[in-house]
Amino acid sequence: MKKICFVTAFPLNLRWFMSNHMLRLAESYDVTAVADFSKEDLAGNWFPGVRLVPIPIERKINLKTDLSALIALWRFFRSEHFDVVHSITPKGGLLAMTGARFAGVPHRIHCFTGQVWVTRRGMGRVLLKIADRIIASNANHMLTDSVSQSQFLELEKIVSPGQVRVLGSGSISGVDLDQFQPNEEIRKNIRTKWGIPQTDCLFLFVGRLNRDKGMFDLSKAFAQLFLDHKNIWLAVVGLVEAGIDEEFDHTFGDSISHVCRIGYIANPAHAMAAADVLVLPSYREGFGNVVIEAAACAVPAIASRIYGLTDAIEENVTGLLHPPGDVAALCDCMQRLCTDHTLRLKMGMAARSRVQADFSKDTVTLALLDYYEGILFPEMSK
Repeated sequence: MKKICFVTAFPLNLRWFMSNHMLRLAESYDVTAVADFSKEDLAGNWFPGVRLVPIPIERKINLKTDLSALIALWRFFRSEHFDVVHSITPKGGLLAMTGARFAGVPHRIHCFTGQVWVTRRGMGRVLLKIADRIIASNANHMLTDSVSQSQFLELEKIVSPGQVRVLGSGSISGVDLDQFQPNEEIRKNIRTKWGIPQTDCLFLFVGRLNRDKGMFDLSKAFAQLFLDHKNIWLAVVGLVEAGIDEEFDHTFGDSISHVCRIGYIANPAHAMAAADVLVLPSYREGFGNVVIEAAACAVPAIASRIYGLTDAIEENVTGLLHPPGDVAALCDCMQRLCTDHTLRLKMGMAARSRVQADFSKDTVTLALLDYYEGILFPEMSK
């Protein structure tokens, strides 16, 4: 039986994005997952049939611990004789692709899901780009989760033209359509819980709260829109990065009274079912899976016009796009959708139809299974 090993620095990435892939692959292959698993992770039985192996891989750069992780991965790959090592996330990719190449693993797959260095400047940007080039030089198969991201990687000379593939229409994992769907009962209950009138317009943000996500653009645009529209609300779902919490709240001004800070929730589908519009004014995204999750709930999206998000949104059909960093344009998009109930419904239904056709989790997983068969059994794919 062919042996496959998935590697990432952050265990939850496997649970959020790779679960369906690994479970389906485990039906035909010997599948192992490597990450910085805690004792609780190992006891959680997230992936029945998948072996979990803890190797400390820090998300932040630390030469000492990174070298230790690289050596540990190299030794593990050599002892296990994997046919495939498949990495996601930058740190996981850098260490796994390097270790797998030196261990002689025949098939080394890395999936790019966005570039951290896009918003960086100076030496930090240079070093992070070099890291991506090292990943590309050590991998012999590469994926991205959007066509526009693959074009960006080619433009920045991280990869050569045609070197990277996109599975289907994009997305690293697709959407669970049974979990993410319109639900009037959940919509009513969540709004009641959050104190939001049923007929008011609820904007929603879901993700890490940091500057790269355009959080301050969103707060300023919402505050500006609130001056003339008192029937709007904003729910912010996700954890705030240290050092920006107080500043973020301050930029809302009087509109803070209509902002619900939810924090982390285990089931974001409930928040999406309660929302009218998803807003993601990000400065960098590989694809923006949260957009198609909201779309599955028939919720249109407003997002910045950057690579990745231009794949997740069909402009003026499933949502609206604005120039990144343009607060006035973001506010105009928000005003357009909050004041036009019919347009919101039309875009929401178009968004759900698009997800059903192109981005279900089973559609993306089947594309990955075909990809693996083509790599491991090329004679059968001819």
